[in-house]
Amino acid sequence: MNEADQYDVRVEAVTEYVAAQSDPANGRFAFAYHITVTNHGSIAARLMSRHWVITDGTGEVEEVRGDGVVGKQPTIVPGEHHRYTSGAILSTPVGTMHGSYRMVAADGHAFDAIIEPFRLAVPHTLN
Repeated sequence: MNEADQYDVRVEAVTEYVAAQSDPANGRFAFAYHITVTNHGSIAARLMSRHWVITDGTGEVEEVRGDGVVGKQPTIVPGEHHRYTSGAILSTPVGTMHGSYRMVAADGHAFDAIIEPFRLAVPHTLN
């Protein structure tokens, strides 16, 4: 078994615009993102920290780093997943997010689970 098979954590994101928490006239666009972190590897891994890169529609970039996700550092065993919801506020109706989670496997090996870019967009803003 190679290392990629042992340490294979994948991240999926689904987003939604939260109109009730937004104020477009004042440049406030609220988004929720629902994350599923799945361990496709062969060894349990704990999500230790996060690194997000949030880019708004003007190209303004904000980086966010911190311990765990929503106050937790979950251990995800092979074949299982961890789900959570969080949010982001943008000053534009469209933006993107991407980043990584720092994982530590049960054997002490540290690795990054990559979060591929995903779009935050007010409905009907994009074709």
